[in-house]
Amino acid sequence: MKKGDATDPKGLIADAYRIEGITSGECRSIFLDWALSLPVGADTNPLIAKLLTRHPEPDHPMTAVLIEGQKAAGPAKRRGGRAARVMQ
Repeated sequence: MKKGDATDPKGLIADAYRIEGITSGECRSIFLDWALSLPVGADTNPLIAKLLTRHPEPDHPMTAVLIEGQKAAGPAKRRGGRAARVMQ
């Protein structure tokens, strides 16, 4: 895996897996930076699935963070507009 591919644009996730003794908190911080480096509107679920396939290390804290992120990710929802202002 090279840095700069569509799944891990900055190579952050790959680097996290190389850091010995990394903590869950550090992995969450790296995950947030990874998510912010994606293009606007990117669907994270398939990207996270690819990362989990690419890094099959079940005991690594980044794996737990990726699984948590996959569960929390959902389709983007529009917020605002008339529907948000008008009570139903």
